[in-house]
Amino acid sequence: MTVWKRNQKFGKNERLHSKKLIAQLFKEGKSFFKYPFKIVYLETGHADTAPVTVLISVSRKKFKRAVDRNRVKRLIREAYRKNKYILYESEKLNFQKSLLIGLIYTGKTIMSYNEIEKKIILILRHLK
Repeated sequence: MTVWKRNQKFGKNERLHSKKLIAQLFKEGKSFFKYPFKIVYLETGHADTAPVTVLISVSRKKFKRAVDRNRVKRLIREAYRKNKYILYESEKLNFQKSLLIGLIYTGKTIMSYNEIEKKIILILRHLK
């Protein structure tokens, strides 16, 4: 069992990039909505390298320019990275299982970092 300290890294092992797991997340996962995010989450039976893996998605339909999509994704990643300890300190987080989270940005404008961070904190508390 790995002891997850309050480290603030967001490495590749914490990013959801397996096509099989992504398909499983969207097929079997539960979801809720906190503007401007739609959150899809699923607790799986097998623990990968990290107890929580995250997928961040921004629609090409809403943001035509890749520069804008990448900016929004960077803001979301940074807000998650700084506040993920909320999930890791949860009593419900079982290190034998893995939690898959999909954060889908549905807003039409780029929100400020402070607004995004507040929403991410609300989302992480809800998932806790």
